[in-house]
Amino acid sequence: MEEEYIQTMCMQLLKFKPDLVITEKGLSDLACHYLSKAGVSAIRRLRKTDNNRIAKACGLLLSIDQRSCKSLMLELEQACLNSKNLWPYEAAAVAFEAILGTLAQNCGVNVIRTVTALQGKHANVGNEWVGIDGNAGEIVNMKEQKIWDSYNVKAQTFKTAIEVACVLLRIDDIVSGIKKKQAPGSGPSPSKAKIEEEGEADNDPLIPE
Repeated sequence: MEEEYIQTMCMQLLKFKPDLVITEKGLSDLACHYLSKAGVSAIRRLRKTDNNRIAKACGLLLSIDQRSCKSLMLELEQACLNSKNLWPYEAAAVAFEAILGTLAQNCGVNVIRTVTALQGKHANVGNEWVGIDGNAGEIVNMKEQKIWDSYNVKAQTFKTAIEVACVLLRIDDIVSGIKKKQAPGSGPSPSKAKIEEEGEADNDPLIPE
């Protein structure tokens, strides 16, 4: 896979028919092999200052507009989200599935089969408007049935649900973090047995008045 990727990049460079390839980064041995096989010289790990000097000496024009490269890097960064960043989205997706289950249960249909069938339809392209009919309990096209929901209401519902979940998590952290701190020996002392004297024992009435 890596060899095919390097070969594809070299072929893209060779389409411009260059005589010399200069890069500030490194070049693998396989890339140097493909370039030398095509009769192209390659210089790697060149300093930025030296690169600017070569461009001025050869009368080259450096690319000032870097928006395309920046956009490409941002897309790569978004596509390479680690697992920790994906946890909130996965938790929200699981929570939203409860809405489908509740709607299917209220319609009196099999919840597992209906939700599974709906998820299978959503996995295919072109079924974005497929949902559950609240009256018949069937999977239909919401756009064709003219079943609409207000976007503002749904967006506010999702926002409120996430905010409430965050508040509950904060409260849970605060409650679990509270500990009763007492200095050693400051706790209540154990009760001592009271020894009655002979005179006090005789003075206590045995039968209440």
